Amino acid sequence: MAANANALLTDLLRQTSRSFYLTLRALPRKVRPQISLAYLLARTADTVADTDLVPLDQRLDALKRLRERISGAAITPLNFGALAQHQGTPAEKLLLEKVEDSLALLNAFSPADQPLVRAVLATITGGQELDLRRFAGASADNIVVLETAADLDDYTWRVAGCVGEFWTKMCRAHLFPRLRMDEAQLVADGVRFGKGLQLVNILRDLPSDLRQGRCYLPKDKLEPAGLLPEALLSPVTEAKFRPLFHEYLDRAEAHLAAGWRYTNTLPFGQMRVRLACAWPILIGMKTLDKLRTASVLDLQRRVKVSRVEVRGILLRSLLVYALPQAWQKLFSPGGKAVASRDKLA
Repeated sequence: MAANANALLTDLLRQTSRSFYLTLRALPRKVRPQISLAYLLARTADTVADTDLVPLDQRLDALKRLRERISGAAITPLNFGALAQHQGTPAEKLLLEKVEDSLALLNAFSPADQPLVRAVLATITGGQELDLRRFAGASADNIVVLETAADLDDYTWRVAGCVGEFWTKMCRAHLFPRLRMDEAQLVADGVRFGKGLQLVNILRDLPSDLRQGRCYLPKDKLEPAGLLPEALLSPVTEAKFRPLFHEYLDRAEAHLAAGWRYTNTLPFGQMRVRLACAWPILIGMKTLDKLRTASVLDLQRRVKVSRVEVRGILLRSLLVYALPQAWQKLFSPGGKAVASRDKLA
């Protein structure tokens, strides 16, 4: 079991989690397996949902069976071999083939940890199912738009905000259970932390989502601005689009500011956890900085933070961790995040 766990939570995790692998590997050993496995199973569900070559009803059925296995409501072993054959990378293929091994690791966790992992995965997979149904039939010629800002907020909660709550509860239970803290505020900031990271992804991935017929910027924001989803990235409508785009950049930054407060609320001695929180926040802020200065043509080419820039962020955070003033300067808001934090909550 130990060798299998290492193969899944080290080798396969590295191949499927891209840059987030660094964050997961930074975590202390007491919480790393639980959080890593939750991520691995969420990626498994995401891979099932994204297998476009398989009909929608089959993907929904596979997702339902995976949810039932995760929750413990079903015991029939899963065989995703057919789905695995449609994957574009060896890692995604292996992810589906090893689903039962991943579930076995979940069942090996303590009685206290299992419900936390199962609960966050229930929320995430529920969000993935909702997304599949919502965007059924979507294409570049038939763009489906979220109806309201509340729908967008609900989506960011389901796929990432809930992870902030799960992360908080897991770390609290294993790393500093007796430390007196404002529990409600910590969880609330953790939720906003997750929402902020997901909103950064949505804004960065706007062009690719539109090409797939998905628009996460809601209709009740687009229509008052006189914007149509199919024309969002047209130079002709750039002047109308930019204020709304920057409103959401500010919203994402406000959430990341809550995430930075969350990071600094954690005990100073929990260096590994604080760094694991700081890295995605600082990379997210760097992404927002690039998006603020990007033209719609730049957005079409997809704005991203380079590996060199990521390494620089990691190195600087390690060098200044013990220097409070220098550490605080790592987080440098470029928009209205601090001033409008409560308004945009």
